[in-house]
Amino acid sequence: MLEFENVSKSFWTGSQRKVILDRVSFRVELGRSLGILAPNGTGKTTLIKMMAGLEKPDEGEIRRGCRISFPLGFMGGVITKVSAMENSRYIARLYGLDPDYVEAFCRWLCGLGEYFDQPLGTYSSGMRARFTFALMLALDFDMYLIDEGMPSSTDVEFNRKAGEILKERLATTTVVIVSHQPQTLEKFARSAAVLKNGQLHMFDTLEEARQLYDYETQG
Repeated sequence: MLEFENVSKSFWTGSQRKVILDRVSFRVELGRSLGILAPNGTGKTTLIKMMAGLEKPDEGEIRRGCRISFPLGFMGGVITKVSAMENSRYIARLYGLDPDYVEAFCRWLCGLGEYFDQPLGTYSSGMRARFTFALMLALDFDMYLIDEGMPSSTDVEFNRKAGEILKERLATTTVVIVSHQPQTLEKFARSAAVLKNGQLHMFDTLEEARQLYDYETQG
């Protein structure tokens, strides 16, 4: 379970205060994946970072009653000065998992060859995306967070293998995905919400959320 209670978050842009959340309360139950629709610039990435614990609320409380992933593709948890091998073993220990297993899983899924033993700072953005995606799938979470803005891989074989694993995980785990495109949410979530003017409007179905979203974005 993930719960926000009277959570507020805003930023000073230099000319005005941008409100992301204004005393928002909602709950995501395990087994009920949630899609959140939000236009670009409304704070999608900030919201999902708050869910992961990477951003703190200005006010209110965020409760996490399950194992929640870092956002898919998030690079903040890895160290660019060391190799993928060293990163995978270090993060395995942080999560109390077998470093040999996590390293072997990432090495197999990434398909980076000798680059797996080179510093991440030498990687292209696509190679980094493959590693962080593999790392997230190697760890065991109850709830996965996906930000549509995260980098995707152009490697066909990696996408096939990772896609199959992710599909298996989605059958037994819960997903929270934020996007500005309703079609992105269709394969992940049945219930949905719309982030608008600092409020999160919750709906039982994606279609209901889509009606409000389309009205707001086209109006």
